[in-house]
Amino acid sequence: MTDPRYTPLSLSLPATVPFVGPETQERQRGAPFVARLGANESIFGPSPRAIEAMAAAEIWKYGDPENHDLRHALAKHHDIKPENIVVGEGIDGLLGYLVRLLVGPSDAVVTSDGAYPTFNYHVAGFGGVLHKVPYRDDHEDPAALFAKAAEVDAKLVYLANPDNPMGSWHRGADIVEAMGSLPKGCLLVLDEAYVECAPEGTAAPIAADDPRVIRMRTFSKVYGMAGARVGYAVGAPGLVAAFNKVRNHFGMNRAAQAGALAALQDGEWLSQVQAMIGAARDRIGQIARDNGLEPLPSAANFVAIDCGRDGTFAKAVLDALVAQGIFVRMPFAAPQNRCIRVSCGTAADLDAFATALPKALAVAEGSA
Repeated sequence: MTDPRYTPLSLSLPATVPFVGPETQERQRGAPFVARLGANESIFGPSPRAIEAMAAAEIWKYGDPENHDLRHALAKHHDIKPENIVVGEGIDGLLGYLVRLLVGPSDAVVTSDGAYPTFNYHVAGFGGVLHKVPYRDDHEDPAALFAKAAEVDAKLVYLANPDNPMGSWHRGADIVEAMGSLPKGCLLVLDEAYVECAPEGTAAPIAADDPRVIRMRTFSKVYGMAGARVGYAVGAPGLVAAFNKVRNHFGMNRAAQAGALAALQDGEWLSQVQAMIGAARDRIGQIARDNGLEPLPSAANFVAIDCGRDGTFAKAVLDALVAQGIFVRMPFAAPQNRCIRVSCGTAADLDAFATALPKALAVAEGSA
């Protein structure tokens, strides 16, 4: 018996995933979570019209490999051309395709230290070299990112606005101004997964045909369809067309396509969810303050809570919450790892969090 002849690159990679899912944690603890507040899903769910459309999809058929109807609806929604839009299996899938298109062994890529780990996972998987810059005042730092990109001749630079895991954000106009120092030949990957949660003016006013940037959007957050895996990117037609060289043309399932199309057309439900997210953020902030902690301002569907010490203490708080059945997460890089990150949830979810948090803090104090 012989082993398969793996590539040297694959042999060099760890067998890991960017996130340990709540289901894995539930299996490990032998019990379900009482409140699922760690994955930034929308527990408020998708539009009833989306649910109806998904149920009616003729699932015995493959999905349309061109995503024609959804791409055209998105183009109308954004007042751009269908040629500016590529649809894929969530932002995660699209990031993988993008990295495959542009990054080879030893190619430089720039991101923030502690930013979205799935992007880093794809870069490593294709042999790219990651260069990281620190956050500045709990915000990703566009000027530092673009300066580092120039320094290392980066092919890609990743920036999320609003940011995960901190929930911070920049005005879109400020990002456009900072792009004046984006080096020639470097593509800005602007992840706008949470932009529908954010204040007016957060979305960057960038022309869809601008070859310097590709913008990522998703139906996983405000639209409440994380399990359907529907994302899309907006970019210049040449770049969008290049995705056809590498993407899985039958990667989008038919029910997901139908649900996303219906969700996009239900603006009333979107507005209701945005209001529920705003109310939940306020409640999370109040729970934090009631326990002597500081919630950070958030433009996402979660709130980062400053536990007031270091990452070791925050991890002890997180572990004590998990032990009580409250699933939350935390940033993994200092100094942001002084925080825990709590997703928006129902009143019952947040009641459970409010009950568990003082007990978790007491446990963490005892172990400090």
